Amino acid sequence: MLDSYGRSINYLRISITDLCNLRCRYCMTDKGVIKKEFEEILTLEEIEKITKEFVKLGINKIRITGGEPLVRKGILKLIREIGSLKEVKDFAMTTNGTMLKKYAKELKNAGLNRVNISLDTLNPKKYSHITRGGDIKDVLEGIEEAKKVGLTPIKLNVVLIKGFNEDEIEDFVNLTRDENIDVRFIELMPIGQVCQWSLNRYLSNNTVLEKCSYLERIESTDKSSPAVYYKLKNGKGRVGLINPISCKFCSNCNRMRLTADGKIKACLHSDEEIDIMKYLRQDIDISGILKNIIKDKPKEHNLEDGSYIKRNMMAIGG
Repeated sequence: MLDSYGRSINYLRISITDLCNLRCRYCMTDKGVIKKEFEEILTLEEIEKITKEFVKLGINKIRITGGEPLVRKGILKLIREIGSLKEVKDFAMTTNGTMLKKYAKELKNAGLNRVNISLDTLNPKKYSHITRGGDIKDVLEGIEEAKKVGLTPIKLNVVLIKGFNEDEIEDFVNLTRDENIDVRFIELMPIGQVCQWSLNRYLSNNTVLEKCSYLERIESTDKSSPAVYYKLKNGKGRVGLINPISCKFCSNCNRMRLTADGKIKACLHSDEEIDIMKYLRQDIDISGILKNIIKDKPKEHNLEDGSYIKRNMMAIGG
């Protein structure tokens, strides 16, 4: 389905929980998350129903996010239901990877195609610091299990943080030399309660190209992808740069977002949300509502003007 600016909206990102087993400093405050009551979040059956309505409107690419999606009880049932939809051509999950060793095989068998794994450092001490206590060993074992069962191609998402991981850029780039993986550097986005923390540590993705001037630009086969891709000469994988701050990609945005508490966000960087849970629980047909949300998707965000949203990232799902 096309929005009013002629963009084909075919991608739905579903946050199934705002809870997480890590406490990443750019995602939440040191106080963590205020846990919502059970009735304040969508049931898995409600998520499935909304997803099917979106699929009828042309959604064929779905990503499950969180928080950390693997902490949600009953997730495998939801994966099986969505994985069985023949219209869905690309079914993925974004995860911190700490629970993948346990769940990778079951996720693959349930119909998940691939995973994106958040990993901002390769240093165990720094990983523990940025996540407030996480163990990088769990992530590395999860990556290996994902490769083993075929949840591929794997994409590693690396948030660039000034004073923290710019000294590891070349180490991450070199992972693509012998591994068929994508390493994607993402500019730190000022969002929610940790907005000021992020602004003080913002680092442009130009830093990657300055440190790795030998990278060769390549064309992406997915024109709607926010990433600009590069390769090492003779490298097996790719290096992606995602620049939401220094370079807007709104003109190609094909995404809708569903939050765990039943809100639809047509733009990640807008505070405008539509409470679809309200209509669903009043037994109102949501098909027409979803059509209007897609049609009225905003033209662009205004991060460059300092327009930062209030909702925390773990409550959106990225």
